[in-house]
Amino acid sequence: MKNFGLLFVFLTPFLMAFQCHSSDKGSQTTAQQNQEKMVGNIVKNALEQYHFKNLKIDKDLSVKAFDQYLKRIDFGKQFLTAPEVAKLKKYENKMHEQMVNGDHKLIEESMTLVNNRLKNLDKLREDIFKKQFNFNTEETLETDPDKRAYLKNDKELNEHWRKVFKQATINRYLSLKDIETKRLEALAKEAAEAKEEGKSKEEKVLTANEKAQAAAKKEEKPLTDAELIAQAHEKSSEQYKKLFERLQDDGRDEYLEKFFNAIANIFDPHTTYLPPQKKEDFDIDISGSLEGIGAVLQEDGDFIKVVTIVPGGAAWRQKELEVDDVILGVSENDGESVDLVGMKVNDAVRYIRGKKGTIVKLSIRKVDGSRKIIPIERDVVQIGATYAKSSVIQHNKLPWKVGYIHVPKFYRDFENNARNCTEDVKTELKRLKKEKVDAVVLDLRNNGGGALEDARTMSGLFIKGGPIVQIQDGNGRQDILRDNDKVVEYDGPLIVMVNRFSASASEILAGALQDYGRAIIVGGEQTHGKGTVQAVLNLNQGPLASLFGNQMGALKVTIQKFYRVNGASTQYKGVVPDIILPDPMGFVENREQDLEYSIGWDEIAPLKYEPWTDFSYDLDLLRSRSQQRVGQDSRMQKVKSYVNYLTERRKDTVVALNVDKLKKQDEENEKRNKELKLDDMNMDIQVSNYEASIKAHETINKNDEAKWAEDFKKRNEEWLETIRKDAALEETLYILDDVLKARAGKQLSMVPQV
Repeated sequence: MKNFGLLFVFLTPFLMAFQCHSSDKGSQTTAQQNQEKMVGNIVKNALEQYHFKNLKIDKDLSVKAFDQYLKRIDFGKQFLTAPEVAKLKKYENKMHEQMVNGDHKLIEESMTLVNNRLKNLDKLREDIFKKQFNFNTEETLETDPDKRAYLKNDKELNEHWRKVFKQATINRYLSLKDIETKRLEALAKEAAEAKEEGKSKEEKVLTANEKAQAAAKKEEKPLTDAELIAQAHEKSSEQYKKLFERLQDDGRDEYLEKFFNAIANIFDPHTTYLPPQKKEDFDIDISGSLEGIGAVLQEDGDFIKVVTIVPGGAAWRQKELEVDDVILGVSENDGESVDLVGMKVNDAVRYIRGKKGTIVKLSIRKVDGSRKIIPIERDVVQIGATYAKSSVIQHNKLPWKVGYIHVPKFYRDFENNARNCTEDVKTELKRLKKEKVDAVVLDLRNNGGGALEDARTMSGLFIKGGPIVQIQDGNGRQDILRDNDKVVEYDGPLIVMVNRFSASASEILAGALQDYGRAIIVGGEQTHGKGTVQAVLNLNQGPLASLFGNQMGALKVTIQKFYRVNGASTQYKGVVPDIILPDPMGFVENREQDLEYSIGWDEIAPLKYEPWTDFSYDLDLLRSRSQQRVGQDSRMQKVKSYVNYLTERRKDTVVALNVDKLKKQDEENEKRNKELKLDDMNMDIQVSNYEASIKAHETINKNDEAKWAEDFKKRNEEWLETIRKDAALEETLYILDDVLKARAGKQLSMVPQV
């Protein structure tokens, strides 16, 4: 791997010049420009020196980056008119120059244009919402910006926004009407039940809160259509007011990020500049843990509301913070409180997170309106949803016990050398072997990858050793990652499940086990196709840290490409499963080949390796039997119809702005969605041992055992429901049935027994 330390040696003359210059001019504007100049030069040199494609940031690349920049500041072509775009176009071949000289005129002019537009649109909003829309006129709105050109002038753009406001208001009205209808139905049902029982709700034993709610419901009158329309106008107006205010909050740092990433993404979609806050989020994502209070927050109007308390976290143990609490302010120990009202949730969490052992004080408004201050000692929060978990699955119509392991991502805590997904999967395999399972399913669906090291080590749990993946940089230099451990943790029949969201490390593991003949790969038409290696360059290293106080961010840059042991790249084309099943997400255009500037597919020389010889799979027979079952299975056919339906719907981007037509479309779509809803549960599937698996990831205090028991029960129920609804997993059980019968010496015909 290339040495990023050389980058700072390369930049030393520039750094010395910068230090001399900054000592002469100490104004904030000059310091800011110098910092941007420094970051721009580092990013430029790192991209040119280390990126796999060996591109130069020049005039030609600048022209491509300009289009990307426009998409970032005005993706929907809703803020800039054609003349304004033409005005900015004078900089389209100068972005490479501005990157290194720090004179970002493109940023300054585009910020001015967008912010002026936002102010004007807010005034337009006030004017338009002074009177109600006519929901009965015949007009439409094209919602796909790729099918629209930039609007010619302010008049056209304002007319476009009038339609946007109108569409939002009609949708809001229909939603409010649906809520009101359901509310009235619920009241009628309650009244009927009370009458049936021969007593009113008030005669039952109710809490004071339930009595108050019942009284309030009884006093509520049905809302008229006029009242619903008025509410829809008011709420839609408020929605866009907040949107425009929020967009105006985007400062120079946000635009600088868009500028750098417009350039970086021309190299490939995975090369990005990470400002300081996003670098922190990246570290949390890859490790599966953070230091904080252990609560999930979301914006609720101007407020930050608690939506989940993470089991085992600091807030969970402290017991005072509850779901639906509103956090009004936050202070550090006895410091001054920071007001969170009106703040974005991403900004608010920066004040709430902090080092383990420190105290954060939250000013809370409870659901009943009371206020209190809750002190919480921060701790490491393990994000349990990211961890590998297992169960034993048995199908009433099949004679086998199957071990099922779900791996949502390839996590590894590099800094603390703590947990990693390979060791967790190894633990789950040991647990499953004790249960004497007949086969194992490793589920990598929706696993977007993570730590490369775990793609190597996890593959090694299933083979006797050998190469796992080849890695090559842009200059043809190669490296081979091998499993050098001859120990096989699990040597029985194995299926790896994938879909189009299985990417990167998932594809390495699936590709290796497929090439070795060790596992059957089952899933959609192909995996994601993300076969590149990124390195993260921390821009705060070296002399820069003291200059700017760790506020430089990081650069994630693609430096290498993956190749399977058979020589084929996983990039672009992904891994094609041995047995293809209908994919419920097959309508989503999210694969690598769907992304702009993605690196293409190629192949290099294969490696010498020893395929798995303990047993083999008759893939042709297994594939044929699976196809026949899928053709006869109602749930699988529903998946196909669902994908076809949504694929066609995605093409229809023109929406009616007539309430009757829109209501009719909504009713038709709702009817079709109900017909194709993928929520049928197969009660023949039994699941056990999940609680033991999730307990392995939690630190349980004896004082909280009752609370843990309640949480485990809920998670067990959700897990069981998910598995019983999973048509692809059920077909995988039938594939394993074919495998196990063949191993037992039973003759399999080409006609499956369903």
